[in-house]
Amino acid sequence: MAEINTTSSGSNRHGKKRSVKKSTRVDMTPMVDLGFLLITFFMLTTTLSQPKTLNLIMPTDDGKTRTALAESKALTVILGPENKVAWYEGMGNDPQRPPELHYTNFANANGIRDVIIHKKGRVQDQFHKNDLTVLIKADKSANYKNLVDMMDEMLINQIDRYAVVDITPQESQYFH
Repeated sequence: MAEINTTSSGSNRHGKKRSVKKSTRVDMTPMVDLGFLLITFFMLTTTLSQPKTLNLIMPTDDGKTRTALAESKALTVILGPENKVAWYEGMGNDPQRPPELHYTNFANANGIRDVIIHKKGRVQDQFHKNDLTVLIKADKSANYKNLVDMMDEMLINQIDRYAVVDITPQESQYFH
């Protein structure tokens, strides 16, 4: 704790009495103990941030997906070389009816974002919920930035269901 020194030095050499100067000393040990107790308390009672993970729907062991996807709820986006983007509605796996292919880019006006918004609106109107599924396929010559940009578009447009899927040999010919 604190202490005060009250010893008097007596008189000086001329016989006059000097004023008594009292010195103070503050013991900081209890303050340091309190600081460490508070730090320990807050460390033990604080909840740490939870890691954010991405939910994945993985295929079963036989290679088939667990959920069926309706053609009317699907939008396929193919990323090509030199920032080119091709898209078509549906999954494009019916050889009798080949997909109607369209080309776009990542521009703000008339880009892939507008395509996603329009398709999402049509699915919302038809099924009364956000059931749009976007299949993202990247060509071997596509760059990684375009894939990241496409994933950002999914986040911006609040697309809950999307998948990065292998490109078929037929689809890889769309850019060559």
